[in-house]
Amino acid sequence: MAITKAKLFDPSQKRSAELMKALGHPARIAIIELLADRETCFCGDITDELPLAQSTVSQHLKALKKVGIITGEIDGVRTCYCLSEEGIQEINELLIPLINDVTTKNKENCC
Repeated sequence: MAITKAKLFDPSQKRSAELMKALGHPARIAIIELLADRETCFCGDITDELPLAQSTVSQHLKALKKVGIITGEIDGVRTCYCLSEEGIQEINELLIPLINDVTTKNKENCC
């Protein structure tokens, strides 16, 4: 009996890949760092903080929001962005153990 591609990867592997893809651009890391440095939601223009065009920032915010790493709420003419507590927890639960596991096994099995 052949294994179908749909059953080849478990949900944890698929979700980890989605999160890593969303984190896979330096602009997105910069946005996450900017939001982490704030004690409240950031309601200003992120383009004032990063050397990127508004359309580029919007695309990166959309990618981070899509996977649940950040949230965004409309406040008048602005959108306020925050790190998602659930999204950060998911990164801690899925990606940190993966990195630790790979690091440990690589030290043990390295040629």
